[in-house]
Amino acid sequence: MQAPKNIMVKVADASEATQEIKTISLASSDGAPLPEYTPGAHIDVVIGGGETRSYSLMPIARKTEYKLGVLLEANSTGGSKFMHGLNIGDQISIEPPKNDFPLHESASFSLLFAGGIGITPIMAMAAELQNTGAKFALHYAGRSRASLAFVDDLQARINDKLHMHYDDEASALDISGVLGAAPGQTHIYVCGPKGMIEAVQKQAVDCGYPKEQIHFELFATLSAQTGDTEFEIELSSSGKILSVGVGQTIIEVLEAAGEDPIYDCSRGDCGICQTGVISGEIDHRDVVLSAAEKSAGDVMQICVSRSKGGKLVLDL
Repeated sequence: MQAPKNIMVKVADASEATQEIKTISLASSDGAPLPEYTPGAHIDVVIGGGETRSYSLMPIARKTEYKLGVLLEANSTGGSKFMHGLNIGDQISIEPPKNDFPLHESASFSLLFAGGIGITPIMAMAAELQNTGAKFALHYAGRSRASLAFVDDLQARINDKLHMHYDDEASALDISGVLGAAPGQTHIYVCGPKGMIEAVQKQAVDCGYPKEQIHFELFATLSAQTGDTEFEIELSSSGKILSVGVGQTIIEVLEAAGEDPIYDCSRGDCGICQTGVISGEIDHRDVVLSAAEKSAGDVMQICVSRSKGGKLVLDL
């Protein structure tokens, strides 16, 4: 199957939504309509050297533009610094939209959770649900009022369906209470920091929600952690042994060795790169696997997870 052709776009507008978040509008270079997308979709932006970074698409009325919200991350590996350095008129290359986080239109009620910059795909979902007359509620949480972007836009779009939560005020998000009060057959959508996703997942399971009604997207590429060390992987089919250094992922090492692993998000939230583990102790860093699946220790997401020491023998 032929890979989709990249699209050249130009920066039509760039402004500060908060001290850390920049809003960027991208227009087609030739004025032609850009490919359509569905709520929850993202584009991959080429940031140089062939590397790409994923950014969710926000709602916008014009078919010749895409709108992004980009957080300047303290430990940026290049993506957010590149995006925050863009100016009006700059041209960049993007891949057509993809959607690993779609809305399920058959849901009788949709419960949306967003943490920080994770509001961007959730905002597109809320706009679609509002436009179609669907029943939903959006809970948007952050450290403080000043840290949350696009609040005025959200209030104008969905009014009383928006519920704000601030960690530094007496309005912190009560996940269990919100889930417990939701009607039957509710579908849950959550995007934000890993801790928030894991908390919503756990509380939803505890409340009896089936796994197929819980949808999530991790809005960051996980970075190296203190204490990370080099480890080895062995490919069971060939016996090939490869070293994974600090700051490297298993996928990066496999590709450098001429292997062709299947993957997509590179964040540990889509499950496409899931790989069997024959032996070794896994350091799970994804948000896909349940606690029971992680405890079993026989599968891992090789885009983010590592070894706790020694060698992992992979079913590859």
